[in-house]
Amino acid sequence: MIRLDKYLADMGAGTRSEVKQYLKKGLVTVNGQPEKRPERKIEEREDAVCFRGEPVVYARYAYLMFHKPAGCVTATRDSVHKTVLDYLEGASVKELFPVGRLDIDTEGLLLLTNDGPLCHALLAPGRHVEKTYFARVEGAVTEADILRFAEGLDIGDDKPAAPADLRILSSGEFSEILLTITEGRFHQVKRMFAAVGKRVVYLKRLSMGPLHLDETLRPGEYRALTEQEIAALKAVGGTEGQ
Repeated sequence: MIRLDKYLADMGAGTRSEVKQYLKKGLVTVNGQPEKRPERKIEEREDAVCFRGEPVVYARYAYLMFHKPAGCVTATRDSVHKTVLDYLEGASVKELFPVGRLDIDTEGLLLLTNDGPLCHALLAPGRHVEKTYFARVEGAVTEADILRFAEGLDIGDDKPAAPADLRILSSGEFSEILLTITEGRFHQVKRMFAAVGKRVVYLKRLSMGPLHLDETLRPGEYRALTEQEIAALKAVGGTEGQ
């Protein structure tokens, strides 16, 4: 059971104070009857709630694919930079948080959810969830680099980075590569290339486990995950029954 004003606020109808005004104006019905009481208790799976004549179906968890732009910090609040949540105008925030982190200058796929168990499962070191990046690198990336990445690089931590799959798209003064890693250490991709004497000048995450960035999303845009995408992530995280 949940209060009606919280139900509607969680589903993006507005803030709790805005929802109370909507209720006073008769814009909300419950089971076909006008309802003006914000404290009315709602059974999420049984009661039919409508706002402005449109059904509002309650979902416990939300899952958004966000195309993170450069200059945006992977945080829910920041006093200087724009955060991922600042881009979700009109979406139901519902205590959403980013799964993992991308550097401020890194673009690409970021999963936003309020599903704590799935988040912890996807980030657990023992899960070895693969993350693939496209990078533009200053310096010629070589077959020797591929071998060193596959062996596991010393990037200055207590233990070497786990073996990673490096693929060369083009090599020259500036090279373009695809890199798949199974960890999420601080500045990991940049530190790996620094370990072989090269500098990352552009970085974009393309995938996380079975979830691939929707290239129709421009930087700063987002969409809800499909049921198939959610199921695939839960299968990887081992949270299917939750």
